Amino acid sequence: MRFAKLIFSASIILMGCGSQNTKAPMDTTNEGTIRISVEESFKPIIEQQLKVFHASFPKAQIIASYKSEIECFKDFASDSTRMIITTRGLRHEEEEVMKSHLGFTPTYGILAYNAVAVVIAKNARDSVFSMQDLSHILTGKNPKEAVMDGNNLTGIIRFLKDSLVKQNALGKNVQAAKGSEEVIKYIQNNPNAIGFVGMNWVGDTYDPKQVAYQNQIKMGLVECTLCIEKGYFSKPSQSTISQGQYSLSLPIYYNLKENAPGLGSGFLNFLSEERGQLIFRRAFLVPAKMSFKNRKGMMS
Repeated sequence: MRFAKLIFSASIILMGCGSQNTKAPMDTTNEGTIRISVEESFKPIIEQQLKVFHASFPKAQIIASYKSEIECFKDFASDSTRMIITTRGLRHEEEEVMKSHLGFTPTYGILAYNAVAVVIAKNARDSVFSMQDLSHILTGKNPKEAVMDGNNLTGIIRFLKDSLVKQNALGKNVQAAKGSEEVIKYIQNNPNAIGFVGMNWVGDTYDPKQVAYQNQIKMGLVECTLCIEKGYFSKPSQSTISQGQYSLSLPIYYNLKENAPGLGSGFLNFLSEERGQLIFRRAFLVPAKMSFKNRKGMMS
């Protein structure tokens, strides 16, 4: 974490050195061009959001780059990136550094809730995992092969380290794939391994691509640590996430760098209001800004 903080601070300093000669193009809440950076594990849902937003506001162009979380925060410290979408908001020291160079404090908040799905081959023998089981696999005490997205600090890797690995190092049995899609392909071809991906890559039963994945892989059951009933295990879903029954749930945060209404604010409003929140819900995630009446089949 200290390394990540140093990179963020260095990026802010570079931003300050060059910002005096940089004039940002004018934009409004529904037209113009801006760049955003998105944690790679959120790509499927943000692609859906952008598709609808661009159709609604044809004069707006939001150019999204998908990368590791640490790279998103490095981008946020540059003049060119207006918004980032990650698994966390700005830390206090990051807020202070940004404020000192920008003259205002960026805003952040939670848009929706996702989860880390434990994915296994359709015919895998082991499909039920306690938190200790997962910890032992990730630290190498259990040599079972595991794979996750990225060699750098992606949001999922950071979350799993904080939740399961703690102060230990990842085991030599943990492989790094080039993105979530590669994790899924690896599990398809290696039935004895387990993988870790964002639920929004494998949980949508309407998306043809994800339905194809579901024909070859499945989500494992994970121990509920907050349940009164001991020995309760669940898969990630809208229901288990919203009721605190799935232990590997994580938020989708926005971080926005605007001190006046611009296209970043327009996109944030879209994500936070009914249409954007319905898109999160339709993708089987849990909206954080609005609650909706449950329809049969949507929260199972």
